[in-house]
Amino acid sequence: MIDETMVTTNIELNGYKVTQTLGVVRGITVRSRGLGGNVAGGLQSLFGGKLSIYVELCEKAREEAFQHMLQHAFERGANAIISMRYDANEVMQGITEVLAYGTAVKAERLS
Repeated sequence: MIDETMVTTNIELNGYKVTQTLGVVRGITVRSRGLGGNVAGGLQSLFGGKLSIYVELCEKAREEAFQHMLQHAFERGANAIISMRYDANEVMQGITEVLAYGTAVKAERLS
């Protein structure tokens, strides 16, 4: 698996030289809020402030998409990912797609 420190939103990886570009890699997950989560989130929203139940849901979805992206890059033979981004879309009410994507590369440490 790719070390998470070898993933960057930059177009280059500081201290490394890209030796081969392997193409776009992605990880996707689709999540929905359960009935219990909707009730708890609704109650939290009545009082205002941070909606921790939804923060937790979003963090889990992003982490899952991120891990899928790392696996995709690993399968391509990459040891790093540059230009990494997230995207999210609502597929239908209460169902959200989260996408993590970037460019898989082989990189070597500069001497």
